[in-house]
Amino acid sequence: MCTEVNADLPAVNVLFVCLGNICRSPTAEGVFAAASARAGLAGQIGIDSAGTHVWQVGRPPEPRAQAIAKARGAELGHLRARQVRSEDFQTFEYVIAMDRRNRADLAAICPAGYEDRLHLLLDFADGTPVRDVPDPFGNSEAAFERTFELIEAGVAGLLAHIRNAHFRR
Repeated sequence: MCTEVNADLPAVNVLFVCLGNICRSPTAEGVFAAASARAGLAGQIGIDSAGTHVWQVGRPPEPRAQAIAKARGAELGHLRARQVRSEDFQTFEYVIAMDRRNRADLAAICPAGYEDRLHLLLDFADGTPVRDVPDPFGNSEAAFERTFELIEAGVAGLLAHIRNAHFRR
């Protein structure tokens, strides 16, 4: 079904979720925002990120995540961590978990009737046998690079899915 685009409101809303909302989910938010803008969909897709836990609320994304994203064309510096809420399932048509643990945590707070909004990011990545985007926190620069690559693959597939499902003309 195609969504009618209202100039005042996004046609579709996407929420990316990881554990603390300082590495993976803000990276996915920034990469998806940049990809959406390149696709001519800026302002038509609402994009946010959150964490399943409260530990990092109010903090900016991890500096290494910011540096890698910026080098590849996505800005994260303005983002601040927040905790996901059950009400988010009513606001966001797509609630995208970075891994199966995050998905399980989200399923536990998902209101009845909104289960179809919950997805794993890498379920949208064609040709990627991996299902979980690994948490790079506390790991090497190489771990952040690998996480970024997986997020890029998932974001590309998710954007293609959303374009097909919501913006076909």
